[in-house]
Amino acid sequence: MADLYQERSHNVFKTYLLMAGFLIVVIAIGWAVSWYYNSPAILYGAVIFSVLMNVGSYWFSDKIALSMNGAHPASREEYFDLYTVTENLSITAGMPMPRLYVIEDPAPNAFATGRDDKHAVVAATTGLLSLLTRVELEGVIAHELSHIRNKDMLVMTVAVVLAGFIAIIADIFLRMSLFGGGDRGDNKGGALFLVLALVAAILAPLAAQLIQMAISRRREFLADSSGALLTRYPEGLASALQKISSYARPMKRANHATAHLFIGNPFGDQAGKFMNRMFSTHPPVEDRVEALLGKGA
Repeated sequence: MADLYQERSHNVFKTYLLMAGFLIVVIAIGWAVSWYYNSPAILYGAVIFSVLMNVGSYWFSDKIALSMNGAHPASREEYFDLYTVTENLSITAGMPMPRLYVIEDPAPNAFATGRDDKHAVVAATTGLLSLLTRVELEGVIAHELSHIRNKDMLVMTVAVVLAGFIAIIADIFLRMSLFGGGDRGDNKGGALFLVLALVAAILAPLAAQLIQMAISRRREFLADSSGALLTRYPEGLASALQKISSYARPMKRANHATAHLFIGNPFGDQAGKFMNRMFSTHPPVEDRVEALLGKGA
């Protein structure tokens, strides 16, 4: 159990590190633009904006992630198996039951989000609920509950918001510099700033991906093993992972911003393409299944 406690502490530290990095990046961009326009007010605005976004990402990242994926609340009456499986496993794990959401999508997948176990959410697609048996569903839900216990979802959901806004801010400031002119635009320093702004805007999407990749793939192996310990039946999760990975079509709202939240790659057969493999935040399903079933030992 010491390793799990260490992992939780590391994830809390990673969250604060991400938030500090976001603060520094936004202030740096704000300083550069304020210098270019000779307007200190822009720097003050960047500082205020970065602080507000840090607070917002911590408190509302779950709502943003749910909205981006079109999730809606799941009732006990309509989704009885999902509700009772989650309820039973939460009792077994000795943790509060998370709120349940459903995504209307035939692709089988699920994710957990929220800032702590008292404000956690588990979302599953309708495809997952129709495709998996109850034992396989237990394996998936146990995996997601393990993410909550290990505080994985805190750093994952904060990364979604902060990485996305870094890209947006870079794009806004680039447009301002290109079309808005500036008091220093007629000197070498201004020209250099334009070049740097262009490079930053081009690299911003890549930076967002790298931030999410910085969240170690090891968290998936940890959640797999923790979930298997919770159900005492690793074969259930292994079978579920194989079914999820074998579904060829991508999710309707598949996007790189929230891909790392899901138990399986939401891009389906596109996940096998070079660029998607390079930026994947998930280890190969074959390795995860081998680890669960002990074939790699």
